[in-house]
Amino acid sequence: MKKLIYAILAMASIGAKAEVVTYPAGDGVLTSSDYTVEVRQGGDWQPVAVYPVSVFNVDKAKDAVERASMAYFDFDGPVEVRLVHHLGAVDKAAVRPLSRGIVPELSGDTISFSLTGSENLSVEINGDRFHNLHLFANPVDANRPTAKELKKLKKNKKFVYFAPGVHQLPGDTMRVESGTTVYVDGGARVYGAIIADGVRDVKIYGRGEVHPAGRGSGVNIRRSKNVEVDGLVTTQLPVGGSDSVRVSNVKAISSYNWGDGMNVFSSSNVHYDRVFCRNSDDCSTAYASTQGYKGSSRNVLVENSVLWADVAHPINVGGHGDPAGSDTVENVTYRNIDILDHAEKQLDYQGCMAINPGDNVLVRNIVFEDIRVEDIRRGQLLNVRIGFNKKYCVSVGRGVDNVLFKNISYNGTNSNLSIIAGYDEDHKLSGITFDNLVINGVRITDDMPGKPRWYKTGDMARIFIGEHVDGVVFK
Repeated sequence: MKKLIYAILAMASIGAKAEVVTYPAGDGVLTSSDYTVEVRQGGDWQPVAVYPVSVFNVDKAKDAVERASMAYFDFDGPVEVRLVHHLGAVDKAAVRPLSRGIVPELSGDTISFSLTGSENLSVEINGDRFHNLHLFANPVDANRPTAKELKKLKKNKKFVYFAPGVHQLPGDTMRVESGTTVYVDGGARVYGAIIADGVRDVKIYGRGEVHPAGRGSGVNIRRSKNVEVDGLVTTQLPVGGSDSVRVSNVKAISSYNWGDGMNVFSSSNVHYDRVFCRNSDDCSTAYASTQGYKGSSRNVLVENSVLWADVAHPINVGGHGDPAGSDTVENVTYRNIDILDHAEKQLDYQGCMAINPGDNVLVRNIVFEDIRVEDIRRGQLLNVRIGFNKKYCVSVGRGVDNVLFKNISYNGTNSNLSIIAGYDEDHKLSGITFDNLVINGVRITDDMPGKPRWYKTGDMARIFIGEHVDGVVFK
C-alpha cells in the first residue's frame, strides 16, 4: 500500500473540464472482472473501471456478504453506455430506479442504453440484486482541481489530496482541521475514516472511495458546523451534534450488521441531495439524543435520492432520544425519493417509511413527498407507531404530530400490512394526512369509488389504523 499523501501530487490526467471523464483505477486498487463497462459521447468508446463492492444478503439461512460491482464516470451531456456481463447468459436486464424509464437493449451478453443526465443506477441481470452493477453516472466534478491548481496548492496545509491508488490512514483515522479541503480523486481508495470533529468550514470532495479496513463509517461529522461532503463513495456517513451540513452525490454501501447509511443525531440544518444508499441497516435516519450526542434534531432535508435497505428501514425517524428530557425531532422532509428495496424479517423493524419514537421523543412536522417504492422483498410500506422497544429504549415515545404523505406510490405484491398506531391516550398520533396515495395504480381516498361506507379507508390500502390515533385523512 502507498503511504498517505498529504502533499499535492500534480497529475497529467487532471485537466480541463471534459464532456466525459473516466477515472482509471490507481495502482493497487482492486478491480472486478464481472462486468466490462464503456461510455462514449459520439466518439470512441472509453473504458470505465469496475470495482468489487460488498452487499448484505439476509435471505439466506444466515446473513451473508455477496460481491456486487460498482463503476463511475462523469459527463455533462447525452452519453451511450455499454456493458458486458461476464457471469453467465443474459436473459433479461433491468435498470433501476424504474421511474427513470431506462429500457436497455440486449445483444447476447451486452447491455446498452443512453443517459441524458446524471443518475445513480442499479443494472440487474436476470433479476439478480446481489451481483448487480451499481453505476454512478455523475455530473462533471466542478470541485476537481486542475494540474495547474494543484501546483499552486502544493504548499497549502489546509488542502489534502489523495491521488489515484491505495492509501492507508495512520491509525485508520484522519482528523480534519477547521478550514480544510480534502479531495479524494477518482481511482483512489482510502482505507480509514475521515473525521470532522469539533471543527467548522470543512469540505470533503472527490470521486474516490473512503472505507475503514473493517466496518464503520468512512466519513464522520461530529459536533461541527458548515461541512460539505460531495461525490465520494463510502460505507457510512453519520452526522452527530452538528449544524449546517450538506451532503451531495455521496454513495454509501455497507455489508455488515448495523451498517446504517446516513444517520442524523442531535443535529440541525442537514441537507442531503442526490445521495445513494444501499445499506445493511437503516439507510437514512433522523434521531435525537443518542451515541453520545445530546439534544433535538431539526430541519433535515433528504431529496432527489435513491435508498435501498438490504435490512431494516430505508427511512426511520424519531427512534432515539433522552428519556429524562424532552427531545424533539421536527421539520424533517423526504422529497423525490426512489426506494428500491426493503428486506426485514423482524416485524418490529419493518416500514419503508417509519416513524417510531421512543425515549420520550416528540416527532412533528414530517413530510414524505414524491416517494416511489418499487416491489420490496419483505416489509411494510409504512409504519407510524409510538412504541416502547425495551431492546433499544427505556421509555415510550412522547407523540407524533402532523405528518404528510404526499404523492406516494407503491407497485408490488410483497408488502405486509402497514401500521398506524399510538401507545395510549397520553402518547398519541395526530394529524396524519395522505394526499394522493397510489397502490398498484389505485388512488386511495376517503371518497374513492367502490369503498364500502363501513370500511376504514386504510383497509383499501392494507394499512391498519389502530387505537390512540386522531385525524387520519386520505385525499
